[in-house]
Amino acid sequence: MNSVTGMIFIAVGLAFNVLGCIGMIRLPDIYNRLQASTKCVTMGTCMVMIGVMISSGFLHSAQLSARCIICMVFILITAPTAAHALAHGAYSFGVKLWEKSVVNRYEEDFPKKSTDQDHA
Repeated sequence: MNSVTGMIFIAVGLAFNVLGCIGMIRLPDIYNRLQASTKCVTMGTCMVMIGVMISSGFLHSAQLSARCIICMVFILITAPTAAHALAHGAYSFGVKLWEKSVVNRYEEDFPKKSTDQDHA
């Protein structure tokens, strides 16, 4: 029973990873691509790790379960942080949003500074 449940978690995690990779290819700009990579791939990788823990048995391989938990914590902390840093850096360097984007939260939070060229 554990192996079937674990394989279901692994299959769902792989589906999330595949959808995240497709999103990275198909989405139009860096901000949307970061959204796909951060949410889908993070969720997919954590689901795969949970599936591995369930398949191997929590108590029978405590070292493997501990490693999976450490990997999940690391991924859950670093992936959103890296995506935020990349998005903020891209916006700071002037990478434009997709023309059909509806909301620009960075513009609301960090309005562009006026320069002498803007007034000329």
